[in-house]
Amino acid sequence: MFPQTSQNVEYSHENCDKTPMAKHPQKPAETSLDLSQKAYLGIRQMLFHNEIVAGQKVPFKDLADQMDMSVTPVIQALKYLEFQGLVRREPNKGYFIEALKLEEVDELYKFRKMLELILLEETIATLDQAGIAELQTAHDAYLQSLSSNLTHQKLIADMNFHLTIARLAKQPIRLNALKNVFDILHLKYKTSLGYVTREQSNQEDHGLILDSIVHRDEELAKSLLSDHIENSKKHAYLNLQQMINEKAALKF
Repeated sequence: MFPQTSQNVEYSHENCDKTPMAKHPQKPAETSLDLSQKAYLGIRQMLFHNEIVAGQKVPFKDLADQMDMSVTPVIQALKYLEFQGLVRREPNKGYFIEALKLEEVDELYKFRKMLELILLEETIATLDQAGIAELQTAHDAYLQSLSSNLTHQKLIADMNFHLTIARLAKQPIRLNALKNVFDILHLKYKTSLGYVTREQSNQEDHGLILDSIVHRDEELAKSLLSDHIENSKKHAYLNLQQMINEKAALKF
């Protein structure tokens, strides 16, 4: 359907995807698939920047006008987002962004930890100098993002550090599953992930994880990564709980 999210300019996994894109001497006319991909990426950006939020009805006709296309590719994009668990379709009502759920955050982080720890083992087992250089580059990019005032840049840099570790395991099916976990966390629960941009411990964790991988200390690396993900889960869960409580308190 629309798997090539690495082409996304803003929210993407592009820093972790090393497959070169084909270059064409002339830009061909957009096909229906191109338009569906464009709509898909556009809606992802809107989710990431909170232009459409959990519980909101998706105004697909307005989106089609905004992106200068018919409603057909927009609906195709929404169908794939439904498959990802980001939107739902209600008969005779339309598409809605899925509601926030504490139990979903818990499940996402459990799945994320399982995937990252499995991939970490293989990354350490096959790590070479080129891989070490890629890890250092991803870590440097994360450190550089901390000087930015833009939350989304920090979130993307944090994600790309983790996905670089995972990609070096050379297990594409598990890597794609992990990318989908990050998609749901960042496109649906971004507002509960503020700890990533302000916690000093997050920066220190990355450095310690990197050092343990470079020294091929699998036991230490897995312990550090596990604790890091559990800490992330705790903050995300508490932040989301506070958001839910505050929303409930506003109801009269």
